[in-house]
Amino acid sequence: MSKVTVVGAGNVGATCANVLAVNEVANEIVLIDIKEGLAEGKAMDIMQTAQLMGFDSVVKGVTNDYSKTADSDVVVITSGIPRKPGMTREELIGVNAGIVKSVAENILKHSPKAILIIVSNPMDTMAYLSYKVLGLPRERVIGMGGALDSSRFKYFLSQALGCNANEVEGIVIGGHGDTTMIPLARLATYKGIPAATLLSPEKLEEVVKNTMVGGATLTGLLGTSAWMAPGAAASSVAESIIKDQKKMIPCSVHLNGEYGQKDITIGVPVVIGRKGIERIVELKLDADEKAKFEASAAAVRKTNSVLAEMKLI
Repeated sequence: MSKVTVVGAGNVGATCANVLAVNEVANEIVLIDIKEGLAEGKAMDIMQTAQLMGFDSVVKGVTNDYSKTADSDVVVITSGIPRKPGMTREELIGVNAGIVKSVAENILKHSPKAILIIVSNPMDTMAYLSYKVLGLPRERVIGMGGALDSSRFKYFLSQALGCNANEVEGIVIGGHGDTTMIPLARLATYKGIPAATLLSPEKLEEVVKNTMVGGATLTGLLGTSAWMAPGAAASSVAESIIKDQKKMIPCSVHLNGEYGQKDITIGVPVVIGRKGIERIVELKLDADEKAKFEASAAAVRKTNSVLAEMKLI
């Protein structure tokens, strides 16, 4: 029997729970939220599609009762607030850090062996906080960002190439932000053929730029943050863990010398299996990519410094 808990029944959390159920990633999926009735309603709505979609997973909704999450194998944390007008970055980090820390501590009381997938923003910093304060091995604290960014990269590549997105490969490393992510255009391929040989430099650069503002573009169109791809991305990471798929997925992981970085949680390719992060894959970056990665790391460290200033770590 396998069990996944999703904390936060908002758009991203509910979508993640839905994808987990439809793909039968786990036997039991618990959706938990602090708002009375929200998780229960979302879970019931999902379960009323079971006979339509043909899945056997069971989704349960609970309000703030962490005992119902006991013995979860994987926990996806989506809880937190979006940045509101007039709110500083420091205020956002302070509020969400408190939420994520409290949630993670409650989860671990009932599921001490759980692997955590962090979705809450700012994602790299929330994953860093979780690693620093919870005392878990780095293999069990995974930031989802790179999985989402890479999926968006592959979408824009497929659009430029006019091909099936499932036949495209592309990796995004670095921080999970419009200015910090690094789509590795040099390594992008279509059925093993380098994309750089099929697209003009200008077109490939356009793909990179579209990827970097992918989240902001959707926010502009939707009037709120996207949820379909983020929810599915978190589900895909959970699935690789539960089913021991050992897929290589770019995720935010705590580095200890890899890529020349220490004491930072940032996106790099990792192999994900039943133990969580089973291997960090060190790519041979060229000079330009190295410089971009160092700049991205510096930006993430600047955001992380707020945690120390606010005495959260």
